[in-house]
Amino acid sequence: MTPVDPAILEGFKEFDSATIFNALVLKTGLPNEEYTNHTIRCLLPECGCVIGYAATSEVTTNDPDSPALDWLDYYEYLEATPGPLVAVMKDVDSRPGRGASFGDGMATLHQRLGVVGGIVDGTVRDIEGIRKVGLPMWAWGTVPGHGVFNLTRFNAPVTVGGVHVHPGDLIFADADGCVRIPSNDAAEILQLADGVRVREAGIFALYRSADFTVAKLRQAR
Repeated sequence: MTPVDPAILEGFKEFDSATIFNALVLKTGLPNEEYTNHTIRCLLPECGCVIGYAATSEVTTNDPDSPALDWLDYYEYLEATPGPLVAVMKDVDSRPGRGASFGDGMATLHQRLGVVGGIVDGTVRDIEGIRKVGLPMWAWGTVPGHGVFNLTRFNAPVTVGGVHVHPGDLIFADADGCVRIPSNDAAEILQLADGVRVREAGIFALYRSADFTVAKLRQAR
């Protein structure tokens, strides 16, 4: 993991994921799919955006014969990893999403261990309890229960919402979804995002101007 200046991390919170994605495109070009797909929904938009380093895991929620690692080893991993952290969890059950991978008890403990948000490629439960904890959450949706709940792997690459995430990757998430930001380029991406915002403000001002014409739009392009 490449640590990023905390001031830069805070700076990203002034932007949204779409603007950050546009900045990534300016840096790396198209095609660019460093963002989650429609399956990863923001379940608690009132909790706002988050940015942090990915702490990854895989779980099964109902398969009784899956590998079962000690959850305390995972929590020690969180405790030992510099934050802020975003828990990135993938349900690898034979029926992913059938049972919840995250609830209010886990939210409380994760938050205590430096996690500022959770991204689950699967479902969660206790959403009102998670809301009370104040931990922003992204997932497919909610269900009320789970079966045998096994931790099968952690601190290894996972694919969530179509994005391949390595432990320590920088993740930004808001109401639209989640974007992966190259840590080594974070300062430049932040600067580019500011430029995107300035340019878009000018374009929107043109759209709203009393004397707008497509010819003026063509000239401004």
